[in-house]
Amino acid sequence: MKRKTLLALLLSVSMTCGMTASTGVIALAEDAETAEEAEATEEAQDADPDQAAADNAAALIDKIYVQERTDTTDEDCAAAKEAWDALTDTQKELVEGEEASPDYFGADTGDASLDDPRNADEIGENELLVVSFGTSFNDSRVEDIKGIEDALQEAYPDWSVRRAFTAQIIINHVQARDGEKIDNMQQALDRAVENGVKNLVVQPTHLMHGAEYDEMVEALEEYSDKFESVAIAEPMLGEVGDDATVINEDKAAVAQAVTDEAVKEAGYDSMAAAAEDGVAFVFMGHGTSHTAKVTYSQMQTQMDELGFTNAFIGTVEGEPEDTACEAVIDKVKEAGFKKVILRPLMVVAGDHANNDMAGDEEDSWKSQFTASGNFDSVDTQIAGLGRIDAVKQLYVEHTKAAIDSLGE
Repeated sequence: MKRKTLLALLLSVSMTCGMTASTGVIALAEDAETAEEAEATEEAQDADPDQAAADNAAALIDKIYVQERTDTTDEDCAAAKEAWDALTDTQKELVEGEEASPDYFGADTGDASLDDPRNADEIGENELLVVSFGTSFNDSRVEDIKGIEDALQEAYPDWSVRRAFTAQIIINHVQARDGEKIDNMQQALDRAVENGVKNLVVQPTHLMHGAEYDEMVEALEEYSDKFESVAIAEPMLGEVGDDATVINEDKAAVAQAVTDEAVKEAGYDSMAAAAEDGVAFVFMGHGTSHTAKVTYSQMQTQMDELGFTNAFIGTVEGEPEDTACEAVIDKVKEAGFKKVILRPLMVVAGDHANNDMAGDEEDSWKSQFTASGNFDSVDTQIAGLGRIDAVKQLYVEHTKAAIDSLGE
């Protein structure tokens, strides 16, 4: 028994030593691989310091390309801009990340100093909070969003107009690039509470009762007990309705306003005159998977009801399906129009209008319409709905209804 016990002990020790040795070999191998990777990375950086600097800036940009504000957002925005400013022109061209590109800081979108973030304090008891998705295109933000805000402030001088954006990605972009700090919904509502606001009216600049609108309402519900009265005004196109045949006065007003501007800019007296010359206008919206997507179909119905045979509604997302670019190309072709003018059906003429619609990339609407070979000319008009006086007036009317409801 003793000999067996001793033998078992020796075998156990032998196996343990063997396993330890194997583990040691594996660990050494892993350490060697890690060391080799580190050395390779260091060599790559030494070999191409320009790319290393560009990659560092790209990583910092990607870090702030997020839809959630954190405790380090302000610091992260500053770090991304500092890294970008430290790059040479050659290095800036090398910036490429998951979302980062030379255009993040390098594109010229206008003068941000002309904008007003509308986040001042000590504003009194009545606040009119204008909620927008937002845009990083400075000129569009000034002409479209600020234009609406200015019109509302002029119409209701007894109310302090303040701003909130729902896209944190855009808020971060503007803050990092231009040093302009715009409140998100939570910040704007917290600010209103801290300022002692008693009556709050919220005017969304959204087109419809879609996903963005729903998220806005949910955010407001958490603050419902913080104010004496709260009212939410209608978005641009009013109530959605059950199907594609449902239209209303808001949709009619917007359809008339955008077509009036489109034909004027194109040099025609009317949509009918443009149609006689073979010109079709394609109004490109964003599109959504939300049930409110029927709104785009309703806008097509509205165009038809107004007799605009050369007006077509499309969407970037292709939802509803018959608003996808390929489907709209087929519609315009079948209708016999040989000239096409693309214009956004969006509050702001931002990234979608400048790139998805009018860009030079092969997947832009302008490129796809041209590549189809069905048309003699394809032109674009880059202008948001927010700069049209009739649309501003529509928001003024919606806000009035909300303010009036507080007295009921």
